[in-house]
Amino acid sequence: MSVAPAIETRNLCKRFGAVQANDNVSLLVDQGSVHGIVGENGAGKSTLLKMLFGFYQPNSGDLIINGVPLAFDSPSEAMAAGIAMVHQHFMLVEPFTVLENIILGAEGQPMLKHAMTDARAKLLGLEQQFGFDLPLDTPVSQLSVGERQRVEILKALFRGADILILDEPTAVLTPQECDQLFDLVRLLKSRGKTILFVTHKLHEIMAITDAVTVIRAGKVVTCTATASTTPDDLAEAMVGAKISRTVTREAKDHRSPRLRVDGVSALSDHGHDALKAITFDVYDGEVLGVAGVAGNGQTELLEVLTGLRPVSSGRVELDGILINADDVQRGPTKLRQMGLAHIAEDRLKTGVVATMTATENAILGYQHDPDFCQNGLLKLSAIDRAANTYFDSQDVRPRDPTLPVASFSGGNQQKLVIARELARDPQTLIIGQPTRGVDIGAVTKIHDQITELRNAGKALLVVSADLDELMAISDRIAVMCGGELVGIVPIQDADERTLGLMMAGASGAPHSEEASA
Repeated sequence: MSVAPAIETRNLCKRFGAVQANDNVSLLVDQGSVHGIVGENGAGKSTLLKMLFGFYQPNSGDLIINGVPLAFDSPSEAMAAGIAMVHQHFMLVEPFTVLENIILGAEGQPMLKHAMTDARAKLLGLEQQFGFDLPLDTPVSQLSVGERQRVEILKALFRGADILILDEPTAVLTPQECDQLFDLVRLLKSRGKTILFVTHKLHEIMAITDAVTVIRAGKVVTCTATASTTPDDLAEAMVGAKISRTVTREAKDHRSPRLRVDGVSALSDHGHDALKAITFDVYDGEVLGVAGVAGNGQTELLEVLTGLRPVSSGRVELDGILINADDVQRGPTKLRQMGLAHIAEDRLKTGVVATMTATENAILGYQHDPDFCQNGLLKLSAIDRAANTYFDSQDVRPRDPTLPVASFSGGNQQKLVIARELARDPQTLIIGQPTRGVDIGAVTKIHDQITELRNAGKALLVVSADLDELMAISDRIAVMCGGELVGIVPIQDADERTLGLMMAGASGAPHSEEASA
């Protein structure tokens, strides 16, 4: 007797107004397997996942779980059916302990003390079964990013999940943490769990999945055993054409420092030391990559350099002009006028306004420029033309600038921000997570644009959690840990092991000559 698939969808369709997000999507996921889902931004991956987890309800089609036709009206119904989703942005309450986070909303009885005692016993059994070693009584705020992710997975297992959806699970992990996650995924599979693994990193698909489904323009274009395909085949299926980088890095002999950071310290929002005497230069014709596990000062560094956070000590100079002092703290508007552009690492926080249209977002930060404003009145025709130009230049989808930005996938929101910030031909660019959530075709284009800017003599500082990305585009890589600059490694000396150890603050990690001078 054959075993029913863990997940089967038959001709699932989902429409949002005029946009057909999913078009007759049929999918088979075997029980006890790791199944990859890949596709371009806006291809319909997120919509499919949200239907599987009860966030959205299909307009038509069938969803069958373990051979049983089901219809979910909410995530709680999906969880009751044994489906859990581990989001890219963790759903944890930082001041709460691991134990408190796991039982939150699933206490099971009115007496909290008894509920926690019962939960502790169950969790200890799960930890032993699946190889976890999490400190149940430690606040989540004290855990590493990788440990927080394991809390989310343990929480799913505690609630009885047999099917786990992992959405971009390696986006903020060190290489060592990625290896630990892959070991855990393999163990979950060996214990009969089914994993949907959604990622833009094709080498991860090849390393961890048994089968992979490619979605393009809302439709399934291929579903194959991973062993029967290649990264190049998958990339071509995703975009409908072969992908290759077309821009090479030019040699640069003479360079001058454009951005100088000297002994800069800054406080966090909670008054703690977020940056500790950071010193480095960024030269014209250079990409300085910044690596580090999330929460080690990269965000505060970006904010200091773009006028969003004051320094507590030290100097920052842009083209020889002091941009921070006791009597002068140049804000984002002034810095833009000085030729600095900022592509924010958290686009929804500081890059776009989700409820505004794409057209309105296309001029955010530049709304007072003469190109878009005269005598206090907006030039609507000029703004419309600019938005359409941005959509064309970065291939933003869907091609409707009148839609709210919230209607676009994260990758397409990022494309819009990049187009807006490059439109003024900036001389210095501060870029946070340039391709987070962006598909492989757009990643290649963004990397080519960064290299073109570098070849044209621009100075770029790029913060990224993706070491492959930093090694592909950087001339040097600076590594941060605990708010300090651990070292700066020339690209010819950089490798994942060296950078990963430095990111983790390992005592045996090699430091660059520059850091130890």
